[in-house]
Amino acid sequence: MADLLSFIKRQHVRNVVWVSADVHHASATHYQPQRAKFSDFKPFWEFVGGPLNAGTFGPEVKFTSLPAGTAPNRPPRDGLQFFGIGRIDAQQQSLTMSLHDVSGKTLFKGELPVESCR
Repeated sequence: MADLLSFIKRQHVRNVVWVSADVHHASATHYQPQRAKFSDFKPFWEFVGGPLNAGTFGPEVKFTSLPAGTAPNRPPRDGLQFFGIGRIDAQQQSLTMSLHDVSGKTLFKGELPVESCR
């Protein structure tokens, strides 16, 4: 992962957003080199139904669906199932990401102008 992030930085790849899953909770996380142990990367966002969540990359969790004191990776029978929707607005040059519970209720919504994805 560190090699991939360094490559993205060296090659000036812009507007990188990660969408991941498989930990049975939703979250919106911003990664910033100034907060990180490994810092050879550009800031990026991760929207999840399960995060990369490696402390190595200096994460700042902006939202998590887990109630306080709840262990992550709960089984589906606990009702902690989520999905996300990404919408690109070419005119506004922004990406709007929303995270929803299994009923469709919006739990988190954030608009990322192109500048914040760099």
